[in-house]
Amino acid sequence: MTTLKYILGPMRLPFLMLTPACVILGLSTAVWTTGKQDTINYVSFLLAMTGAFAAHISVNAFNEYFDFKSGLDLKTVRTPFSGGSGAIPERPEFLLHALITAVATFVLTAAIGVYFLITIGPGLLPLGLLGLIIIIIYTPWLTRSGILCLFAPGTGFGILMVMGTDFVLTGGYSMTAFFASLTPFFLVSNLLLLNQFPDVEADNSIGRSHFPGVAGRRKSSFIYTAFVLMTYLSIIFGVELNYLPELCLIGLVTFIPAMFVCSGAYRHADDIQKLVPFMGINVIITVATPLLVAMGLVLG
Repeated sequence: MTTLKYILGPMRLPFLMLTPACVILGLSTAVWTTGKQDTINYVSFLLAMTGAFAAHISVNAFNEYFDFKSGLDLKTVRTPFSGGSGAIPERPEFLLHALITAVATFVLTAAIGVYFLITIGPGLLPLGLLGLIIIIIYTPWLTRSGILCLFAPGTGFGILMVMGTDFVLTGGYSMTAFFASLTPFFLVSNLLLLNQFPDVEADNSIGRSHFPGVAGRRKSSFIYTAFVLMTYLSIIFGVELNYLPELCLIGLVTFIPAMFVCSGAYRHADDIQKLVPFMGINVIITVATPLLVAMGLVLG
């Protein structure tokens, strides 16, 4: 069991709950746009879910591998929501297992993507290629650009997972899937942004260039607040433009706790111990809001 702990550690299993929330949102847009739940190919849905899990595990494991190789893991002060799993720093001999996990799940992701290209069509290719590129370059390169580091997580979990799932179930793109994808786009970008607050000094020491490290935590809390507002505005606009059913407004339920986190991010930007509870609430909001929008789509 001890060995298994260090083999599974780089996968960051507790954080994988975000993946089904995004894929289920893509399923829900397909159900609503087709109007018939019984027309959905649930084998394709399960394959899409498997590919999404594999992609998430791959980027996590690559992150663990590169963070240890760069020396970052030895400088980071871990919190329950940031700083990696801690598995490799505890047992460096499992570093190769992290790399094997990253490569194996990357290959699985690519293989599922190729299957969909063959069975559904080449329209999925832009999303698939972008997703594979993000997995590979996120830690070594994208984290060195404030803008790219900010938008890459939301692109992967929002645009790519939601619209990709919708595409494999419907065979095309839709504005419904796009507007729905904006919810995890902004929330997941915010999730990573807030989780960077504790790592500023360590990240700066190895040349990372995200907003909390460049602009400071306090100023970055304003970016966080702006993204929170964009999350809920995207739901409202989607409904107003008739791309989302009115029941999707149930996603606004998380607005008040989200504003509570905005306040905490500003007030405790430089006090990580006090910030940690707000980071936890942020995780709940990031997972719950896409599921609420999905519920609105299915019931709407």
